[in-house]
Amino acid sequence: MLLRLAYLTVTNAFAALRLLPMSDRDKDVEILALRHRLTVLRNRLHLPEDFRIHDWVTAR
Repeated sequence: MLLRLAYLTVTNAFAALRLLPMSDRDKDVEILALRHRLTVLRNRLHLPEDFRIHDWVTAR
């Protein structure tokens, strides 16, 4: 458990450091790519477009 926490901390720190030197255009492209990935996942799971994670948690 402690090893997993350390791993997640280090990977999140590197992810945050990777964003620092990015320009606004690069960040916008990354956001668009992530939105596209979410759209693909929603289509594969046949979820409505306005489906939120809160809806999924409360539906269980």
